[in-house]
Amino acid sequence: MRWYAGTSGYSYKEWKGVFYPDDLPNDQMLRYYAEHLTAVEINNTFYRMPRPAVLESWAAAVPEDFRFVIKASRRITHQQRLQNTQDSVRYLVDNLQALGNKLAAVLFQLPPNLRCDRDRLAGFLDTLPHALPVAFEFRHPSWHDDAIYTLLSERGVALCAAEDDESPSPERIATAPWLYLRLRKADYTDQALKDWARRGQATGVATGYAFFKHEDEATGPGFAARFLALTRTRERKAPQAAASRRRTGVPGAASEGA
Repeated sequence: MRWYAGTSGYSYKEWKGVFYPDDLPNDQMLRYYAEHLTAVEINNTFYRMPRPAVLESWAAAVPEDFRFVIKASRRITHQQRLQNTQDSVRYLVDNLQALGNKLAAVLFQLPPNLRCDRDRLAGFLDTLPHALPVAFEFRHPSWHDDAIYTLLSERGVALCAAEDDESPSPERIATAPWLYLRLRKADYTDQALKDWARRGQATGVATGYAFFKHEDEATGPGFAARFLALTRTRERKAPQAAASRRRTGVPGAASEGA
């Protein structure tokens, strides 16, 4: 199984001296990040989509095997609430062409107060290009239902399996030929990372994405790098700054976070 791993964002000044070198220019953060991790979840696109030229510059700054996940605009998920979104979806898809094959997926994170509505979700999925890889993070518990899982499976849409310190690990993690994990706990032991890797392997899918939470202490990059090492996924070189400050892992992530 091929794993990609990273963090939610990458342009955190707080990571300088821990993950990033102290003197690294801000405009070199993505390049440095991509030398050590294999994917990043960009969350500030939830508030504003960058111009295509910016997306092109991101794609040019990373290796060919690096991948981006883009969080969809809050206009689609929180304001329009998946209805009457044709223009918004077209704008999103048109802009994302700039990332080319380095686009891994689009994450649609639904608001906590949006209850399960299968017809609403099915209608929204009809507006998405068939070839666009997408994942859904449901934040109201009513969505975690077999009928929703069946719909996602039929459309080849990934369920975002998310965990944090206040909720148990999700029971269902796979609805598509690839996995999407948001691992938000404050700490992960090697055994916990191995357990997630085994759960992923047991689904039989070929590809998985795992993203760790942004913390000022730069623990997320370390967990992501350790996860890559434990899964024997193609590793990046170890970052010097992190190695001098931490012994629990290695690397980092873009400026956002939820």
